[in-house]
Amino acid sequence: MQMPGHIDPVPVPRAAVPRADGRLDLVGLSRPQIREALLAAGLDERQAKLRAKQLWHWIYNRGVTDFALMTDIAKAQQPWLAERFVIGRPEVVEAQVSTDGTRKWLLRSDDGQDYEMVFIPDADRGTLCVSSQVGCTLNCRFCHTGTMRLVRNLTAGEIVGQVMLARDGLGEWPSQPEGRLLTNIVMMGMGEPLYNFDNVRDALKIVMDGDGLALSKRRITLSTSGVVPKMAQAGEEIGVNLAVSLHAVTKDVRDEIVPLNRKYGIEELLQACADYPGANNARRITFEYVMLKGKNDSDDDARELVRLIRKYKLPAKVNLIPFNPWPGAPYECSDPERIRSFSNIIFEAGISAPVRTPRGRDIDAACGQLKTAAEKKSRAELDRQAEEKLAALG
Repeated sequence: MQMPGHIDPVPVPRAAVPRADGRLDLVGLSRPQIREALLAAGLDERQAKLRAKQLWHWIYNRGVTDFALMTDIAKAQQPWLAERFVIGRPEVVEAQVSTDGTRKWLLRSDDGQDYEMVFIPDADRGTLCVSSQVGCTLNCRFCHTGTMRLVRNLTAGEIVGQVMLARDGLGEWPSQPEGRLLTNIVMMGMGEPLYNFDNVRDALKIVMDGDGLALSKRRITLSTSGVVPKMAQAGEEIGVNLAVSLHAVTKDVRDEIVPLNRKYGIEELLQACADYPGANNARRITFEYVMLKGKNDSDDDARELVRLIRKYKLPAKVNLIPFNPWPGAPYECSDPERIRSFSNIIFEAGISAPVRTPRGRDIDAACGQLKTAAEKKSRAELDRQAEEKLAALG
């Protein structure tokens, strides 16, 4: 397991694995990239420009995956496109629906890597939690994904593909700003988004494009554990809401549960929050704070959190998250009374501190749990098959 240290633990980006059939997946490509792909395939400049505009609309606005359904493209050219390109979706390995309406998908890439996404419906919104990496390089001790080794970054297409797959499942094509169930996106799934900056940026630009998936940047939140050098760049080049996985207010505790703190400490992180472009009272920074029994949940911790927010004059709110246990977790969830006391101290200081309602616990909704459960089932299935073969051999 990589540890934050002298060198940023950023993986060398792996090149996209070519499809076995040689076709290029258009999902995740911008308009100029689609045009370049068409030029490389043999279309002239005028045709490539026109077809790129049409393909963009059909892919990102209408959600179409079959060239034969693109009615404004000549029928003679539809097979030509299908021979060279594909409009893909992640493979769904497993899909679960909780009793509270939460949906979770275990997805698989073309090169056989598994990752997850979760849809959380509420009365006034529907939030899709999107992954940015397969595994994670930051071994935060309370996070189940932190127990997994980092395999690789997800491509822009794999990130956008999660949103498109959710739209498929919810029947929300064509894109429209009103009346849809999927209203918000949070980059809070597997991985650290700012260690996959370029792909996350490119994917979110497609998601925010008014002629494409058309989600406002005000309805998108990017969560980071505190990759300080990339935070200002994220504000300038992406411009979405910022959430910070804080989880502790003292060096010793945060060093333990969020090891990245050993590289970028609390004071440096909070200064980066104060400098984040666009942060104001209408677009507050969210501090995520998981409640761990006897570790970070005292009244003194709450008062120190208030002091730090005031010191840096941060337009902030605090999301208090009851810890969602997973097998082998080294922590327990704080008692409800302790969480209420912690929340009240912050509220009395004039800072919003709602307690997040646990969702989807009956479907392994803690990030990374479904992937681990599927791997265990796979190993069990392999063991069963091996036993059957041995039995057959006598």
